[in-house]
Amino acid sequence: MSTVRLTMAQALVRYLINQFTIVDGEEVPLFPGVFAIFGHGNVTCLSEALEEVKDIMPTWRGQNEQSMALAAIGFAKAKRRRQIMVATSSIGPGATNMVTAAGVAHTNRLPILFLAGDTFINRRPDPVMQQTEHFNNPAITVNDAYKAVTRYWDRIIHPEQIMSSLPQAVATMLDPADCGPAFIGLPQDVQEIACDYPLAFFAKTVHEIPRARPDRKRVAEAIALLKKSKKPLIIAGGGARYSGAEEAIAQFAIEYGVPITETIAGKSTVPHDHPAYAGPLGIVGSTSANALAAEADVIVAIGTRLMDFTTGSWTVFDHKAKFISLNAARWDATKHRALAVVGDARESVEELAAALKGWKADAAWTKKSRDLMAEWDKALDGYQQPTNQPVPTYAQVVGVVNKAVAPRDYMLTAAGGLPGETMKNWRCKTTNSYDLEFGFSCMGYEISGAWGAAMADPTRDVIAMVGDGSYMMMNSDIYSTVLTGHKIIVILCDNGGYAVINRLQNFKGTPSFNNLIKDCNVKEPFSVDFVKHAESMGAKARKVESLAELHEAISWAKSNDRTTVISIVSDAYTWTPGDALWDVGVPQVSKRKEVNDSAKYQADVRSKQRVGV
Repeated sequence: MSTVRLTMAQALVRYLINQFTIVDGEEVPLFPGVFAIFGHGNVTCLSEALEEVKDIMPTWRGQNEQSMALAAIGFAKAKRRRQIMVATSSIGPGATNMVTAAGVAHTNRLPILFLAGDTFINRRPDPVMQQTEHFNNPAITVNDAYKAVTRYWDRIIHPEQIMSSLPQAVATMLDPADCGPAFIGLPQDVQEIACDYPLAFFAKTVHEIPRARPDRKRVAEAIALLKKSKKPLIIAGGGARYSGAEEAIAQFAIEYGVPITETIAGKSTVPHDHPAYAGPLGIVGSTSANALAAEADVIVAIGTRLMDFTTGSWTVFDHKAKFISLNAARWDATKHRALAVVGDARESVEELAAALKGWKADAAWTKKSRDLMAEWDKALDGYQQPTNQPVPTYAQVVGVVNKAVAPRDYMLTAAGGLPGETMKNWRCKTTNSYDLEFGFSCMGYEISGAWGAAMADPTRDVIAMVGDGSYMMMNSDIYSTVLTGHKIIVILCDNGGYAVINRLQNFKGTPSFNNLIKDCNVKEPFSVDFVKHAESMGAKARKVESLAELHEAISWAKSNDRTTVISIVSDAYTWTPGDALWDVGVPQVSKRKEVNDSAKYQADVRSKQRVGV
């Protein structure tokens, strides 16, 4: 057996650079790059190995471990899970900083390979710097925290173990059913050990994401259920996009007259002007989609985990409606007593389409969908219409940005008020042109995720829409994009703090408290000069005072050669109306009448939920 003598760290890197995948018919690296902040635990051994391959697998330095891992997640989303970035950190705070990002990837079913340094296996120098000690279990390190937020977890305590661990990590990240983050802890004394590795371990391997076909009996049952349906409805989730099922769903909907609604992760499965498109569903959804959901007799849920924002905490559907769930993951497919069709979304839709010939949804139902969508479009025009108010609303800002960008430009946002406002008001011009991280609702994803998305596809502009709250929480990757040349455009809506959570606080009966800056324990309210702040990191920046100025500024930003930040003061109290219910905890007893009234309202919400059906 031919072998090569390498350290564990060198062998790990050599394995990664020999993994490839097929994207749009082209062979490309499975791991096209590494995000790294080096420190105690990864700077001596792992960095030495990465430096040798910097021209093959480039290493990008972030400004914060969490933000660089969020950039890796933004990359994975933009690539629709077809390529995977690596994120590496030191053994202590660097490692714990990435745990939040692992939660984002885990919740959203996205692949990323985490490699964190770890303490000494031999324990000779214990305790080392950054080591947390557990008196009852010395084997525990901070890296055990990843167990709660990863699909695959391992700690390498012997150099030969990577030969079994790395293939399992790759298989997990490429499996449509189990897809999510993988973590491998790298104790620093094990990283340095030299070992004779079989050359076969480093053989070039070309991976293709498997497409599991559904069980024939389950497909037949789904066909029988659909053929009895008069008012079927499609929910397109993120899995529809990751499967590449967009065209199949679009054709299915037209051929059989089935309206298409979408989840947060599924938005841009079809463009806004698709004839079967009926709008986004749920709490941040449209009146059109929610009205259809209330009447639908069979719901075909494609690649969605059916989170509360999609289902209105399970209040938007008729209790007699039947669910057919097409999903690669058994866990998601079997929720809420759905008829589980476990398999690849594209293959499942195509098999349903082939067997449904001769059937079509009631023509009146299809017409109703189009009429409701026309009404919703008219309502959006009204919400986005400029007024004489001195401060524009989010809907107006989103409308201006939406009209100004090119069809292929990529809109990205995350937490705060922008998820609801962009879900409702952003009219996607092309497929796969929208990224809303709302599974984990991670403040700070916006700018970092945009960096990764720009890296994934430099042929289009990435528009990151962010509130001032999220911007203040994590903005340092503006500097990263300037350093690396991955231009993004940041639209910063300044509404004076955490406005949307202030809205929820007020709606549930509590006066404004600790959310908007003016309502916090501060000496005096103060407005950040976002232009100077962005410019200090090398970006171009401009503050605009009106919607007309905003439109002109976007043209200026698109013409620039580097990251550009545009700030605009936005209304903190005006929001696009929503009509779906949301189940949240409200005190059952309070001194405030408003809170007690809200508790009664919440009890009414819960009485409308589908439970056990």
